[in-house]
Amino acid sequence: MKSTLKPLSEQVIVITGASSGIGLETARSAARQGAKVVLVARDGEALQSIVAEITAAGGTADFHAADVGDPEAVRAAASHAVQRFGRIDTWVNNAGSAIYGKLLDVPDDEHRQLFRTNYFGMVHGCRAAVPHMRDVGGALITIGSIASDMPSPLMGAYAATKHAAKAYVDTLRMELANEGVPIVVTLVKPSGIDTPVAQHAINHAGGEAQVPPPVYDPKLVADAILFCATHPKRDLTMGGAGRAQALFAAHFPHLFDRLAPKAAASFVDPTKEQPGPGNLFASAATGRVRSGEHPAARTTSLYTAAAKHPGITAAVAATIAAGVGAFVYGHPSRDPDRPARIGRQGDRA
Repeated sequence: MKSTLKPLSEQVIVITGASSGIGLETARSAARQGAKVVLVARDGEALQSIVAEITAAGGTADFHAADVGDPEAVRAAASHAVQRFGRIDTWVNNAGSAIYGKLLDVPDDEHRQLFRTNYFGMVHGCRAAVPHMRDVGGALITIGSIASDMPSPLMGAYAATKHAAKAYVDTLRMELANEGVPIVVTLVKPSGIDTPVAQHAINHAGGEAQVPPPVYDPKLVADAILFCATHPKRDLTMGGAGRAQALFAAHFPHLFDRLAPKAAASFVDPTKEQPGPGNLFASAATGRVRSGEHPAARTTSLYTAAAKHPGITAAVAATIAAGVGAFVYGHPSRDPDRPARIGRQGDRA
């Protein structure tokens, strides 16, 4: 299999979940760089407004309203993109929602709906995109999470959907490669990102749901997605601190089992109330990229910058180890994206 990914300025990119958060930031960034963008989400009025904004700024965009849980609607979105722009070069499965709460406290209907969006929405996207890309190639990108690689107390249902998505994407990659299909299948795994995802979540944990720390700016994920649209990558984790946590969970599972539930206390703010309504069953509060609650969200990631270019990844290997140590010893300020702290007296990594 050999796939030549086009420059962004020559691409047609379809993005699901494009009415807020990572999807909206990615759509705007892709359009600024010359791509033709098709935005997909449930709220057609919101998408129309966003497309008008992108067009007014000189970009080229269109939209198709669709619930990713409906396979026919997703296939219709793919057909619309081809009819409008002639092809699909990159498809981004980004639509998603979240539930906060202990697993036994999550009602069955909410658990099923979460899988309908986060897992089956991704499945429907792949099944809609591949027929249009099978002969000509392109990039098929799914947005997972560091929760794809580790359990997450208070976000167990969300983590389960991301584990399932990872298994599907990894298997689809193998099957397409075995058939010689020139599609690059990529899983992007963000750490905690400053989007409205927690504000849009269903929350059974009390207080106000929070984005699990450390928190990064959505632009970093948009940059990572568009990098993968033009560079063949199997997977890419956005955020060294999140990668360190996943490594720690994999290599020290028993210790992680004891520490993770305590760390999950930071997933809710007991002094506030959960805003509503949530977006699990219907579109809500669209049009915002950021939550407005994390003005100091990180705008750089040394680990991700290195991971984009494997030849220099060894240069940050020590910082990954430091991040694992930071998680073990409970010092969140020490992580792979803060290399200047390594080697200070008292650091243990």
